[in-house]
Amino acid sequence: MNPSTLDALHEIFGADALSTEAAECAAYGYDNSRREARPEAVVFPTAHDQVGALTKLCHDQRVPLVARGRGTNTTGASVPLAGGIVASFERMNRILAIDPGNRLAVVQPGVLNADLQTALKPHGFFWAPDPTSAPFCSIGGNLACNAGGPRAVKYGATRDNVLALRAVDGRGAEFRCGKPTTKGATGYDLTRLLIGSEGTLAIVTEATLKLTPLAGATRTLAATFVDVACATAAVTRIMAQPVIPCALEFMDGEALRLARNHAGDAIPQAGAMLIIEVDGEAETLDSSSQAIRKAASVDGMLDIRIAADGAEAHRLWQARKALSPALRTIAPNKINEDVVVPVSRVPELIARLQVISKKHDIPIVTFGHAGNGNIHVNLLYQPERTDQVRNAPACLSEVFDAVLDLDGTLSGEHGIGLLKREFLPRAIDPVALELMHAIKRQFDPAGILNPGKLLP
Repeated sequence: MNPSTLDALHEIFGADALSTEAAECAAYGYDNSRREARPEAVVFPTAHDQVGALTKLCHDQRVPLVARGRGTNTTGASVPLAGGIVASFERMNRILAIDPGNRLAVVQPGVLNADLQTALKPHGFFWAPDPTSAPFCSIGGNLACNAGGPRAVKYGATRDNVLALRAVDGRGAEFRCGKPTTKGATGYDLTRLLIGSEGTLAIVTEATLKLTPLAGATRTLAATFVDVACATAAVTRIMAQPVIPCALEFMDGEALRLARNHAGDAIPQAGAMLIIEVDGEAETLDSSSQAIRKAASVDGMLDIRIAADGAEAHRLWQARKALSPALRTIAPNKINEDVVVPVSRVPELIARLQVISKKHDIPIVTFGHAGNGNIHVNLLYQPERTDQVRNAPACLSEVFDAVLDLDGTLSGEHGIGLLKREFLPRAIDPVALELMHAIKRQFDPAGILNPGKLLP
């Protein structure tokens, strides 16, 4: 940045919301992908007008600009590859309105997911996206990656639960898209376009979110199976009957072993397990549970039981949510992918992953949101094993090929970012990819917004 750009930043933000100090800039140069690059400055917006002025400045001066939430992203999407400026939205964290009558909330992008859920609970509502990182991740980050979580199987991901946005494009021009209504057929749907665009098209400064009433009661079931094939067969049967679970999580045998290390005997020993949650009014849960039990009763099922109380259900979920960090402690170089295939093809995917694992001598641990085919595939390799380090890229490539062969896609909720960018041409045909590049040029003609991400 030249001195005039820095002077302009001081005018927009003042000294208390701007830093060029090396250590602080470094702290805002990485995310959970463990990739990092240091920006030249970090700013802390608190108002929409500041974001507009900042973006116009960056457009005019051709300075890269990366919007950042809390850095929980796993694909490098918030790493400032080209230096420039990071805009951290941690101070733009107000819940502007909660409107139970219209089932909506209006929030700034820095609001934490868990803080929003806490504020909504007294009103009898929740916002559907519930990623594992909910206590730490921001709504802006959820929007950027189209975050999901276990509840997405019944209530949808972020894109299904946003009504309207206020944003600034790559020229610094303000616009609004969507309306605080659940129906709308007026022009192109820019709201859904921006969600999942990873900050490459515009910077969101306000979001109107669709809320869902809290269920009167929930019931958690744990079903164990002799092997992965039986468990995934049960998934397809569960999702083919009328009772839609509000969560349907899958863990293979190795994931179960790791979960037992975290939660003890609350996690059974088996070849695979499903955690199934149903919700609704209390008087309906017996029949819902029986429908799930019947659907899950495939050959190879060992047991299915209902959690005795809320404490046992909590231990099951805590063990499931502890899996990803637990895997990193035993394999610091793990590759974590969040692929998706049609639910009926999950058994095929798991079978092919086992073959790929043996071929490359790299353990693959699988768990995730089986109810919508979103499986977290974890390649575990040790840095001291030169053969595993050498084989890892080819192993990952074959994983993606298998997913695409099964009519799946590269990401369900983590996004593409930096780490999956070069695989995108395998997943998207050339004409569609060129249309995406054209959309990027329209929104961000100078290419300043999160450069080097998402599009190859």
